[in-house]
Amino acid sequence: MLEPDPKVVRELLTRYASLRIAQAERERPATARELADVSYTLCVMMATTGIHDAVAKADALLAKGRTPDAVRTADPDGESGLSLAV
Repeated sequence: MLEPDPKVVRELLTRYASLRIAQAERERPATARELADVSYTLCVMMATTGIHDAVAKADALLAKGRTPDAVRTADPDGESGLSLAV
């Protein structure tokens, strides 16, 4: 089975998270359509039928590519290293 490009997956996850935030702040039809498109693309790319599973598989794919030195539990800037879970 082919594995998606991690860079593309990361971009989709970032876009998905941004659209979720934008939709939560102010619901707009255009944002809802774009969120649906990004969600569908993530599901297809990760071979899942639901966005929660797609995000989990995408996170696992991205975590797999990290080296042990790159994995951090806390950052001085306050970043936790947590995934973009739904």
